[in-house]
Amino acid sequence: MSNQITHKEIQQRMLEGFPPGQSDESTVRRLWWAALDTLQYDIILPMRPPRGLWLASPLPALYETKLLDRLQGWVWTPDEFETLQSFSGSFLPPSQVISKTSCKSFRNNCYNRLSLKKEDGNDPFLLIITPEVQVAIALEGSEGRRNFLMRSDPQTLGDVLKLVDTRLSSDDPGQAIELRKELGNLGQLKINKDLEKFFWLRLSERLAQMAPSLTLQSNIDNSKAKNPVNDMHGELSLLEALTHEVRTPLATIRTLIRSILRRQDLPRQVYKRLRQIDDECTEQIDRFGLIFKAAELQRRPPDQSRLASTDLGSMLKILYPGWCQQLERRGVCLHLDVTPELPQVLSDPESLEPMLGGLIDRSSRGVPKGGTLSLQLRAAGSRLKLQIISKALNDQRNSAFEGHSKLGPVLSWNPNTGSLQLSQAATQQLLASLGGWLTHRRDSRLTVFFPIADGKH
Repeated sequence: MSNQITHKEIQQRMLEGFPPGQSDESTVRRLWWAALDTLQYDIILPMRPPRGLWLASPLPALYETKLLDRLQGWVWTPDEFETLQSFSGSFLPPSQVISKTSCKSFRNNCYNRLSLKKEDGNDPFLLIITPEVQVAIALEGSEGRRNFLMRSDPQTLGDVLKLVDTRLSSDDPGQAIELRKELGNLGQLKINKDLEKFFWLRLSERLAQMAPSLTLQSNIDNSKAKNPVNDMHGELSLLEALTHEVRTPLATIRTLIRSILRRQDLPRQVYKRLRQIDDECTEQIDRFGLIFKAAELQRRPPDQSRLASTDLGSMLKILYPGWCQQLERRGVCLHLDVTPELPQVLSDPESLEPMLGGLIDRSSRGVPKGGTLSLQLRAAGSRLKLQIISKALNDQRNSAFEGHSKLGPVLSWNPNTGSLQLSQAATQQLLASLGGWLTHRRDSRLTVFFPIADGKH
């Protein structure tokens, strides 16, 4: 269709007022991935939006499960994208809207697929609309003149939405109606005038914390390079960069896998294998996410203002089935014992969930097949006491920290299991940022104390 709006036209509208780009492909891609982290973890997630929408091209850009759980998505992908499931057909039709009920079985990682045209190009584009955040980012430009674009002003976003609506009406009128409906359900949007300033500040901080290039390292004065403080800074920068490079492709793979899992006619064995891949990706994404947070805490003190009343007992019960499946793959049995009607604790529920998963992962790594892991939550005066007790089949001792060699300020290495984990000090610091206090004994037992909330939070 000759008069169809292309994504290049949308990107050109975003470019208005920007100077021509002068970057290479590597630089703008670095900006793009850092921007995705900034938007998801520094801006949108802390606001905990109850609902919203996102549109992306040419692949799903969002990868944080908590956001995909709440936001309705539309993604333009190439038709060749469908060859990933060539064994029996194509993806769900672009017009098929995935219900919230069906999404929950795959952690709500859902979006509606639309066809990308050749004239759209392959430069990435992402538009996010929530009641408190409205922002669009994109890459554009020819080789050597690449540009990273970020727009949050109402006029530009309004024009972008009109172009998107026109394109969506051409691709699938039903989806255009659905988009307008979702926009209407958001109610009055709050325009955040400081969003652009905050975005560029946090983006620059993320980029500054990434590992410096070899060229820059070679120009550092030798006396400074030998300084322990500079050494630690370099280690943390490299660690943060590596965790980012690991999580990003895994998150993309997981999103693609979940797209395939929506099919209703997958052979049982194929479905089982894909779910295993999904689970493994999720485990590693969460594990490296904790490593990244631990490295960040070495640079900046924790923000205790985020702590709020948290129902730890209910959280354990909700997460328990997923942990059971995870440990079953290793031949380890998990038991949960929670005292009824316990009070709430003071913590950060958004960050506590992956932290608990990290403790389960750490405690189970050294448990041989046939062993057990027990979780016990009890009252302990003005605190709640969470104990994770591991037991091998032959009653051999197995400590979550025993046998580990420290690798820098964040990581430890267990040569017996080949396991790379957070160090004890880093684990204690992470839990402290979430209101917890970690102790451990050499009898295969981890204990974490959480303060009981006083009802004022």
